[in-house]
Amino acid sequence: MIFRRTRRDDPEAAEDVESVETGDTGDVEDAPETSRRDGPWDVSEIDLDEDSGRVDLGALLIRGTPGIELRLQVDEATQAVGAVILVGPEGAVELRPFAAPRNADIWEDIRTEIAAETARRGGTATPRDGAYGTELSVSMSARTPEGKPATQVSRVLGIRGPRWLLRASFLGKPALEPDADGVLETALRDVVVVRGSEPMPPGDPLPLVMPTNAQPIQPPSPPGGPQPGDTSTA
Repeated sequence: MIFRRTRRDDPEAAEDVESVETGDTGDVEDAPETSRRDGPWDVSEIDLDEDSGRVDLGALLIRGTPGIELRLQVDEATQAVGAVILVGPEGAVELRPFAAPRNADIWEDIRTEIAAETARRGGTATPRDGAYGTELSVSMSARTPEGKPATQVSRVLGIRGPRWLLRASFLGKPALEPDADGVLETALRDVVVVRGSEPMPPGDPLPLVMPTNAQPIQPPSPPGGPQPGDTSTA
């Protein structure tokens, strides 16, 4: 797996992957979770001594997978990690973990916020049934590198676990043609969420960190001069 750091002000997770051209804490009963029979996993459900080989990013543990590049979206001013992005040959998936209460589902509220923000920006967000319950198909107007009108489509999932919610946003082909056996869908099921025991307000992001073995790299310079370096490990 290749690891890279991207700037937070870069375009949406991996917009360059593909565009489609067009002319708490109480002793209460846990809230029902979406189907996670095959993952993603809570850290309590995995024996990390026997199931090793994952990159430790704090709230997320990601297994290195051949053909998948791991990127972190980083705020250049604060160096805070905002999201983990897995990039495959035909698309990408952006991962954001959040704190959630034991006895309530915050995904409905988050879906409403995403839909409202999408509409404000001139796009559409359509709910539909998915493997983890209701998901959103989000369409936004965009331009290809050649300047032609296009539609950027993403598929946004909310996966509930014990006191956490993992938001997964697919881009590229997996947003248009969901495939349970796809490379990125399989990688998503192998993700481990580390909620931690500290109390956090529902909806707050769980902390993500840079891996200790990250090394800076300099990607090829685009027209107009060099850009800030990424960070990478093999």
